[in-house]
Amino acid sequence: MGTSAMSDGNPGIFRADASRPPDSKPSSRYADPAAHKRSTSGNPNARSTNSSFEERRTERHQVTTRETLISRTRSPPRRNAAPEKSTTADGLKQWAPEPRVPSQDKPTPSPWEPAATLLPHTTAPLACRISIPPLASSAPQSVQPTALHELSLEAQEAVIIEDLLFVFMGYEGQYIRFAKGYDPFEERDRLSGPAWRILPGLDPSLQDLTQSMLRMATHHTALETFVDVQGRDEFGSINHALCASIRKLLHEYLVMIAQLETQFLTDDAFTLHVLNVHVLPTSHMMFQLYALAHELLKRNALLDDETDESSDSNDDFDHILEQLREGGELVPGNMTGKKICKGGVVLGLLTKRLESMSGDPAARALLTSLLRDASRPYMTMLNEWLHHGAINDPHSEFLIKEQRSIRRERLQQDYTDEYWERRYTVRDHDIPPQLEGVKDKVLLAGKYLNVVRECGGVDVSLQVKDMPTSFDDNHFLDNVNNAYAHANESLMRLLLTAHALPARLQSLKHYFFLDPSDYFSYFLELGASELRKPVKAVNTAKLQSLLDLVLRQPGSIVSLDPFKEDVQVEMNEITLTKSLQRVVNITGIEHGETLQPLASNQPLESDKNANGFTSLQLDYAVPFPVSLVISRKTVWRYQALFRYLLSLRYLESQLSTTWQTHTGGFVWAHKSSIRNLEIWKRRVWTLRARMLVFVQQLLYFCTAEVIEPNWQSLMARLRSREDAAPDGTPSGSTTTGVTRTVDQLMQDHVDFLDTCLKECMLTNSKLLRIHSKLMQTCTVFATYTNWLSRELEKADPDLSGATQPPNMTADQWRHFQSIRTQRPTTTTTTTTDTSATATATSAAAAAAAAAGDASQEAADARIAELFDVMRKWETNFSRHLQILLDALNHYAATETVVLLSLCARLSTANQGTEYAGLRSEEDGVV
Repeated sequence: MGTSAMSDGNPGIFRADASRPPDSKPSSRYADPAAHKRSTSGNPNARSTNSSFEERRTERHQVTTRETLISRTRSPPRRNAAPEKSTTADGLKQWAPEPRVPSQDKPTPSPWEPAATLLPHTTAPLACRISIPPLASSAPQSVQPTALHELSLEAQEAVIIEDLLFVFMGYEGQYIRFAKGYDPFEERDRLSGPAWRILPGLDPSLQDLTQSMLRMATHHTALETFVDVQGRDEFGSINHALCASIRKLLHEYLVMIAQLETQFLTDDAFTLHVLNVHVLPTSHMMFQLYALAHELLKRNALLDDETDESSDSNDDFDHILEQLREGGELVPGNMTGKKICKGGVVLGLLTKRLESMSGDPAARALLTSLLRDASRPYMTMLNEWLHHGAINDPHSEFLIKEQRSIRRERLQQDYTDEYWERRYTVRDHDIPPQLEGVKDKVLLAGKYLNVVRECGGVDVSLQVKDMPTSFDDNHFLDNVNNAYAHANESLMRLLLTAHALPARLQSLKHYFFLDPSDYFSYFLELGASELRKPVKAVNTAKLQSLLDLVLRQPGSIVSLDPFKEDVQVEMNEITLTKSLQRVVNITGIEHGETLQPLASNQPLESDKNANGFTSLQLDYAVPFPVSLVISRKTVWRYQALFRYLLSLRYLESQLSTTWQTHTGGFVWAHKSSIRNLEIWKRRVWTLRARMLVFVQQLLYFCTAEVIEPNWQSLMARLRSREDAAPDGTPSGSTTTGVTRTVDQLMQDHVDFLDTCLKECMLTNSKLLRIHSKLMQTCTVFATYTNWLSRELEKADPDLSGATQPPNMTADQWRHFQSIRTQRPTTTTTTTTDTSATATATSAAAAAAAAAGDASQEAADARIAELFDVMRKWETNFSRHLQILLDALNHYAATETVVLLSLCARLSTANQGTEYAGLRSEEDGVV
């Protein structure tokens, strides 16, 4: 009876326990104000009731268990109907087992059984592969919890804490669910983090605390997705290391959640406020991680608010071309549409955030740890490059970019020296801030070691101890400086000792600067017959054999040169002036007047009158690694200087031959009875002397005052570097004597040649044109010497007559007659390009031939024509020489002061003429 009375006295308890579905067990528990206690924790004080109540509850629990089998088929409206009751043997009332008979009217609803599946693999090996659970809003009504407003304040706090523990791990709770509009199956939504909503009915004080803690749950879900996305292969090793560091922090975060759950289940005093106090430091950490991840995602354009910063995709194109050269396929995976934020950019972003958060100790410690972990793979690549010259960069994120398709075997054909200038370059937009100040040293250190390794000069496989593993290491900068010093020392020693760079440079001076020139004068004498031919008819093989013969001639300095086998003879059909204008763009005297270089696709026309002397040039074969210093670009500069000096030497020899004709020829030595002819001859001698002075002073200036001083300066730098690099320098040690580097030596060599070209007036279009006019005038004069001799003989009645003149002895007359009889009847003269001088001389020859020498009147006319030709030559030479002097004075005041010395030397060749002194503007136009 006591049991029945208890049952009748508490019908609500029985009725609630008997009728609720099993999936709503937490709801029925929290409907009882005393049921929110954590009884499953094993706390002995979780529930306090008397023994009679426990005995009755045991029997009731059995009844409830039996009713559980039929409760899922009971419809909620049937709760108010009068059910049939049966009485057990103990007198307890229970529901009649009518649901055991299946209903024929309504079908049994299928149970809600969500299942987890495995997602397919991605390029992120550590990405989560468990499927996303279904939304709580899609659950059937039978599993929905009791409304919050039906629970007491204490029960509300308990269910909210339990929900928060699930929400902190990214799962929906019973009362805290995803906000509308959030799609967990959309990657972009997961990267931004879900917004949460609390079902209505929660106490406002609890709701405020809950809302403040839900931000941490949002950050956790976003970070979980972030490490999965950024862990993909295309984001590079730096992002992978950063994700590993964040994943470690997330693991500690889950450990904290487990600890909070244990405290929630064991401690009755664990309230929502206590939970909030415990998660505050972690919430701050998650916020910093979320802000960092959000910025990285914006850089990668994985969020809606994409960055406006323009990205340079040249590296992507270079990477695609490199893959194609190495046999790769042009598949979509290799074609990157937008540059990915990776490598040094990620480290720079971390460094920037670390600087901006320097006032927050917790954030500073967190970002310092992330930067240290993320920089480890970068430091591994850096140390490998600094100490071994190797690049292991599969994701193209190191600051040094390597193009493997560029090989050193192309140095002989490539005038841009791509091996040194383009094989290893710096990614200017991907440099970490820590390496910005030493990027040049980092680049050169690895380049030097690559050369040393390919030549086998120094063992670069030695292991370096105590290498820094992060940027905050105290020895980070010392490591870069020591590696740079060691690499520079190794390559410099290799060039100076094993490959004899000073001897190579001295050999170049012998051959290209004609120092000494005894062997070359002998070569020109032996090959004169071949060099006088048109350039297309010159036998280059014959000239090469003659040069080899001369170079091996005993007694010559070059016979002892060990590199004489590297000198080759070539023929260049393009004139020196045109070849110089093709590669330089130079401004003239007037402001804004510029000589435009010839287009690269426009072929240069060869000189039709070019012969072997004007087209001769030398080539020099240089082995690797000396070819880095003596490159094809520098060899071209040597060739330009050589052709210029050769043209001066050749013109000097022509004028010297003219001088021999004027002094040794009988026609010129004979003193004519006609005074005007003697005056004319003196004018010819004077012009020849002035031209010879011009050529000799110009040649002396170029060799003694330009090339030699600059050469001595270059050798002084090389000797000082050689003295500052003693042998036996230990690997990795700091060399205090390092004053010159290999790149500085290369630049010094190029500067030496550029200075010589500039001071020799070969880099200025105005000076080139004036100098070309003067050289052409001197060449025409020297070429027409024989013609002048014949015209002089025709114009002198003493020599053109058949009788012995009174001012000539019998021996002289017989000697002259023998010379005249031996002279060929027809003589072919060398022609030059169409000019005013050639036209005048031809007209004079025709006039003289027509007039004859029979009468005095015809002789006077011939003499007048000779004076006219000579006056035109003198005017042409004097005028252009004065223009050159004015231009040299101008450039000496504005650009190169060394030209003042040349002005003083050349002014002596123009003294006493009507053109001496400064010219007017109209006279200065060529």
